[in-house]
Amino acid sequence: MARVLHNLLLFVTRLALRIRLVGYWSLVYGYCALCAAVALLKLWWSVVLRPTATFQWVVRETPPACLNDTSLGTHCYVRIKESGLRFHYVAAGERGKPLMLFLHGFPEFWFSWRYQLREFKSEFRVVAVDMRGYGESDLPLSTENYSFDYLVTDVKDIVEYLGYNRCCLVGHDWGGTIAWLFAIHYPEMVTKLIVLNCPHPSVFTDYALRHPSQLLKSSHFFFFQLPRFPELMLSINDFKALKALFTSRNTGIGRKGRWLTAEDLEAYLYALSQPGALTGALNYYRNVFSSLPLNHKYVRSPVLLLWGERDAFLEQEMAEACRLYIRNHFRLNIISGASHWLQQDQPDIVNTLMWTFLKEGEGRKSYRN
Repeated sequence: MARVLHNLLLFVTRLALRIRLVGYWSLVYGYCALCAAVALLKLWWSVVLRPTATFQWVVRETPPACLNDTSLGTHCYVRIKESGLRFHYVAAGERGKPLMLFLHGFPEFWFSWRYQLREFKSEFRVVAVDMRGYGESDLPLSTENYSFDYLVTDVKDIVEYLGYNRCCLVGHDWGGTIAWLFAIHYPEMVTKLIVLNCPHPSVFTDYALRHPSQLLKSSHFFFFQLPRFPELMLSINDFKALKALFTSRNTGIGRKGRWLTAEDLEAYLYALSQPGALTGALNYYRNVFSSLPLNHKYVRSPVLLLWGERDAFLEQEMAEACRLYIRNHFRLNIISGASHWLQQDQPDIVNTLMWTFLKEGEGRKSYRN
């Protein structure tokens, strides 16, 4: 009898797991279909209003002068032996000083950290990387090359190539996700973790599944699962959707912050208009549903989480919930009036809060190898 009950319980458990999986993937694909239908309506309306301009966009061939501003640092390249990929990064500050490594988000590149490169180079060796698929770094086209394992290993390889065995790690948006994961898997390599507008991956998963409002704000996750169509929608009308991400009233840099200059915006369009650039950026999303939930969740480094109050994509309630997964000092700062693009929107406030956090505890000496 005991064995029969055991087998029955095992069967019920497996059945419940399969039902959950079917429900999960039904949600994913169903929402993908819905987002595709909405996008098709937008495309049709754009063709009606601008029949000649809709399918026109310009590949920027010459980088704007701001990308060669020597005050930001030196452009460098590294080819990682294990992966074979070449990474581009901009570095400033003296070699041998503590390493501060910056990881950008979507749809950005190293340039999003320009205010922090200038600010922290006096005390750190600051390095802002073009992550795989972005900017001047290599661009694998297969979605399998953008799994969490590969992205986390990229960070480890870059830190070691730079001659360090640990760093202060700073990430925003998708760079924040990779920073969380890196701190989880390589706690000995992260002296302090600073994340901007990105919840712990487990918090995001749990919260989004329980809050339809966040699921709606994350609709781009589902739309980007489609092949080729998202690239088209981001390109039409000369990358109008990308421009709106940074400049519109709803999603762009906040009115209290620093607006992007025309040259800054052209820097983004230069990077993202290159052949294959949008596919590389979107491939981060195309692997995300098969990578969650996480097997390991806890962060053992001190964490600073900075959050823009006016983030159009992520609900603020997730920020405090991150505390559940941190086994060390946790500091959360909500910045009033700031948008999702926090380090560009309110750089002075961000830099001040980062300095305060960096000086806590053991101070700067703790960063040296």
